[in-house]
Amino acid sequence: MITLDHVCVKYRQRLAVAELCGTFATGRSTAIVGPNGAGKTTLLKAMAGLLPLASGQIHSPERVAYLPQRTELDRQFPMTVAELALSGSWRRSGAWRRLGRGEQDRAAHALQHMGLSELANRPIGTLSGGQLQRARFARLMVQDAPVLLLDEPLNNLDPASRDLLLKQLTDWQIDGRTVIAVMHDLDLVSKHFDETLLLSGTVQAWGATPTVLAAARAEVGFTGHSLWVNPLAEEAGS
Repeated sequence: MITLDHVCVKYRQRLAVAELCGTFATGRSTAIVGPNGAGKTTLLKAMAGLLPLASGQIHSPERVAYLPQRTELDRQFPMTVAELALSGSWRRSGAWRRLGRGEQDRAAHALQHMGLSELANRPIGTLSGGQLQRARFARLMVQDAPVLLLDEPLNNLDPASRDLLLKQLTDWQIDGRTVIAVMHDLDLVSKHFDETLLLSGTVQAWGATPTVLAAARAEVGFTGHSLWVNPLAEEAGS
């Protein structure tokens, strides 16, 4: 469970999200949606402990695993698929400690689950976009965290990879884990996420996915694009 208590976060010296309050319940899946510049990635990084808070508090008693956007990964880094999966053990064992048989078996199982066993010794720079994302999900499986923070995990994937990763999201939730993902495809959100947070600098709506998406579509229909413009960004530019 993660609770936001009047959370404010700055990005590049400007307030990106303000006065966020609410709870991501244990064992539930939540999609974070909103316009570009709404603060979605900023919020996710703050929950992962990668950005400081300007004010407020984030209460997160459980370990979290964070998956940034694919564009943040250096594909030229000299690492194999197996080494990428194994790096999920670093938080438990330390980056420089020799990994034991248990960690290696866990990574091998994760790669098998993601259909990547035959590519284990391939450099990550040679993978397709879908293969790379499956390898990054294998790393998350090795991390074995109760809370998963995922930034655009399904964007620009081939259908087979997308379906496999959607199944993994469902499996994590069935296993009692908390899944929080920044999403753009509202059709996927409506079919696969319990709750939705509509963010545009501040919380526009947060609750059961059908209710939030219906409210968002109705608001856009009545007022054009009001929900899809971050008022904090407008204030910063004025």
